[in-house]
Order: sequence, then structure tokens, then C-alpha cells
Amino acid sequence: MSIYIEETGGKAFLAFEGCENFLLSELSERFGVNSAPQRYGRLFYFKDLPQDDINPWFAQTVMQKPFVLRFESIGQAAGELKKIQRNWAPCSYQFFRRAELIQQKLPYINLKDRTFPVQIPQSPMGLYCLTGQNEILASAQTSSPLPAGKLSFVEDHVNPPSRAYLKVQESLTLANLFFGAQLPGPGQKCFEAGACPGGWTWVFAGLGANVLAVDRSPLDDRLMNNPLVAFQAHDAFTLAPEDIGACDWVFSDVICYPDRLYEWVQKWLSSGLCKKMICTIKMQGGIDWEAAARFEAIPHSRVVHLNYNKHELTWIHCEN
Repeated sequence: MSIYIEETGGKAFLAFEGCENFLLSELSERFGVNSAPQRYGRLFYFKDLPQDDINPWFAQTVMQKPFVLRFESIGQAAGELKKIQRNWAPCSYQFFRRAELIQQKLPYINLKDRTFPVQIPQSPMGLYCLTGQNEILASAQTSSPLPAGKLSFVEDHVNPPSRAYLKVQESLTLANLFFGAQLPGPGQKCFEAGACPGGWTWVFAGLGANVLAVDRSPLDDRLMNNPLVAFQAHDAFTLAPEDIGACDWVFSDVICYPDRLYEWVQKWLSSGLCKKMICTIKMQGGIDWEAAARFEAIPHSRVVHLNYNKHELTWIHCEN
């Protein structure tokens, strides 16, 4: 069998792990995609989908221009991919060893967990999936410069008061990727609403920023005694921005309805007291697509599903 490349059209969407049903619902309800896809593990390929700008929140990455590569040997497969571009990441659901051998013959990319803080290169990142022993579905053009669209960190199992710290590490990294926003640091003021037990505050203080943490319940004792952290016992959403004052960053991981969060966000944006915000959009029951779209419609904003999100989305706003 000789090498054969077929431009197939359509698009393929790689769902976040455990979010396959959310992705399919989003494609149907947000984008009107109701045709049946070909499924390869977490990868859903819609062959007849027009080449429109469809980037679902629950897709880790999107194959923008898929093609099929048929080959005879591992070396041939890697060689053909290298002819197209340098960076390729695997999306494996079968033939794991075969995919590993192909990846070994491709130029090196970092597929390991990252150490925070990290800056993500803007280089193009291709994605390929072995759909058969001698067949690959691939796309040189994808929606993310991250390998397979995934950002994960080396975890600290000792110091953070909760595992939620990973969400804000990922969010801050994406804020830099999308908007060029620099991390909070010495001399800057962060305000966190609903901070208990302090996973996010732990990140900000670790970066050297001053933090005003507001919650009805106190933080972890180590943070309560941290000189960079000021704690206020209060319902953070009942405080006006003028009560807090100018901030470099405002954060919220509060459990509340999206509409209430949107009203609170609008108060801060109208106040002009902060131009960088990161908030978790918590969902009650199903995903409220219209509510999430209102956040994304705010200028200088992106809505994303994080690797460390579950049944929720994250709003990132950075205005220079």
C-alpha cells in the first residue's frame, strides 16, 4: 500500500475528558449541529460540517481542516506529518503503542505536566488520531497551540488548602496566552470573592501579590497568618466595588446562579476600578448556554472550559 492523503472536509472536536455529552449538547444547542458524527474515543468527526468558525467551549481543541493519511509504516506516517509542519500531538484511544512510536519519530514537543508559572508558545499545533492500524485522521490547523488542547500542571499535594488552586493557575496562564496579561505580582492588589478555604488566594500570595479575601468563613490558618493576605468576613457579593477600591485583579469562584454573577461583574466593569477579572460560571442543572454567551459578549473577554473545570465554565476578562 502506498502513502495516500485525502482532504476530507468537515471538522473534528476533541471533548474534554468526561465532557463528551456536554460537547454534543453544545454542538446541537449552540451551533445547530445535529448530524451523526464518526466517533474515535473522545474525538467526534463531522464529515459534512461546513468550514465555519465553530469553537465549542467543551472541546479541548478543534481539528479545523481534517485529512486522512493512509500509510504502510511508522516511519512513513511520521515523515508525512513532518512534511506538513513541525508540531504534532497525538489523540490516542487505540493502537497506543503505535501512536507512541510515531510520536517518537516526530520533533519533540512537551506532553508532560507543566510547572506553574508557564508561558505557552503561540506555534501552530497539529493533532492526529490513529483511526486504524494504518490510517490517521489529522489536522495541521487546530484551535489551540497546546498539545491536544490540554494544559495540566505538576500538582502540589502539601501546601495548597484546596485543589481549586489548579483552576486559577490554568486561568492565569490562558489570560496570558489570550490577552498577554501578566501574572499578579508584588505591589499589586487582588480581590477574591468567596475565597474560603483559600486555594486561589494561596496562588496570588505565592506570586507576591497583596490579597483581600472575602468570605463568610475564614481561610486556612496558614493564609490567615500570611502578611500578604487581608481577610474580611462578609458576603462578598453585597460589597460594592467602591467598598473594595481599585484592584489589579478581581476573582470569583463563588457558587451562585450565572445571572447573579453577571450582575456583580457588570457592577465592577461599570465602576472602572478593575480591568482584569477571572470568574467561574457555575451551573445549576444543565448548561445555560445563553447565560454563558452573555459573558463572552463582554468586550475583551473569553469563556473557556478548563482542564480543571467540571460542570462549569470560566470567564476571563483582560482590558489593557
